[in-house]
Amino acid sequence: MKIEIVEAKIIYGLKTRTKNADEMNPTTAKIGPLWQSFYSQLGKNLKSESRIYGVYTNYESDMNGLFDVYAGADILETSSGQNLQSVSVHKGKYLVFSSTGEMPQAVIAAWTNIWNYFSSPTASYQRSYTTDFERYKSEKEVDVYIAIQ
Repeated sequence: MKIEIVEAKIIYGLKTRTKNADEMNPTTAKIGPLWQSFYSQLGKNLKSESRIYGVYTNYESDMNGLFDVYAGADILETSSGQNLQSVSVHKGKYLVFSSTGEMPQAVIAAWTNIWNYFSSPTASYQRSYTTDFERYKSEKEVDVYIAIQ
């Protein structure tokens, strides 16, 4: 885990609203189907220099409340008729958690580490619940950026 200052950026893709309790149940989970839709609808629009992101924002409260999730990329070729959403990743200080392995297990492991870290009474940083994001570095490598105060 490391601290990184991130410049603002815009991500384009698809959006859903969910909460962590719903994501624990396969019948109510929305994030997996969101990624399936992203790749089936927009995968062909990715360019070789596109970077893939999962963005979490518009938090209702904390990790227990509702939040928006975007599956997207920084560069997409778009065609008319595609209903793309955009989201701004806020400029600021982020705590970065890295994970490698098969997806989605690697990203789930990263989020487990994040929840464990921030629920610890000895955590050195507090989440700001503004914008958090996953940056997929390869098919087996992800960095999760958590906005901190």
